[in-house]
Amino acid sequence: MAQKTELGFIGLGQMGAPMAQRLLANDVRLHVHDASPEAMARFAQAGAIVHSSPRAVADAATIVFACLPGQSVSEQVALGEDGVIHGDAMRVYVETSTIGRACIEQIASALAGRGVATVDGPISGGPPAAREGRLAMMASGSPEALAQVIPWLGRIGRKVYTLGDQPGQAQIMKLVNNLVMAANMVVASEGLVMGARAGLDPEAMVEVLKVSTGASVALSDIIAPTALPGMFDFGARLSIVEKDMNLGVAEAAALDVPVPVIATAGSIWREAAKAGLSDEDFSSVIKLVESRGGATVRRRS
Repeated sequence: MAQKTELGFIGLGQMGAPMAQRLLANDVRLHVHDASPEAMARFAQAGAIVHSSPRAVADAATIVFACLPGQSVSEQVALGEDGVIHGDAMRVYVETSTIGRACIEQIASALAGRGVATVDGPISGGPPAAREGRLAMMASGSPEALAQVIPWLGRIGRKVYTLGDQPGQAQIMKLVNNLVMAANMVVASEGLVMGARAGLDPEAMVEVLKVSTGASVALSDIIAPTALPGMFDFGARLSIVEKDMNLGVAEAAALDVPVPVIATAGSIWREAAKAGLSDEDFSSVIKLVESRGGATVRRRS
């Protein structure tokens, strides 16, 4: 009987859970940890081994993945008192969260001191793509570490894009993607509200835009299926996108790259969060644009 690979996964939320599920296989012994006992119980029922801390996962697994909501949590999981840095078995740490270049560089530097390689591995596609194995997987790190990790990333997502040999390079790519997506969502929302105010049918507008030069994934895959029916259920909180916009604009400033249009779009996301939409689905950003424009973009019955 072939020996099983000991893999770890920390963070079993809307993105992490479906990613971890794709690693459950006959050739893997999966070790998991999450702050939610309910999330861990579901994985225990599926055959995973649950642990009480990130450190315990890193004591059992040679490759550990993390999918977490922000910088402070990522730092605590990696470097805290019960962090993976204190584990004895882990040799490669894969951070799939969007936490920015400085944060991943700090984590990678600290882990290197313990003989652990870090792969910067953010993902894109949202919860629906995670559930269906369609995520775009970005990765940067040493060639040796990438060689160990890419086969597993290939099980989680559709395609792995290697972006360099330094942790932090994949973070920049992920932020570029999220900045463009979030700005496109604001622009598409404003255009749809403008048309709705003039009396145009929202569904007709979407159909025209999909086949015209105004087409975008933000419009066709996020706004149209969530806002038009009033569902707002793409699967991620608005606060996550607001966080990524703030991170991205800060990275642009650090690189001395002016991004005035993206910065303006970022202000809309911050305003939406302050307006009480922070814990709602991020497709709800259009609600702020609707309130400002005096029109609602919904499917006509």
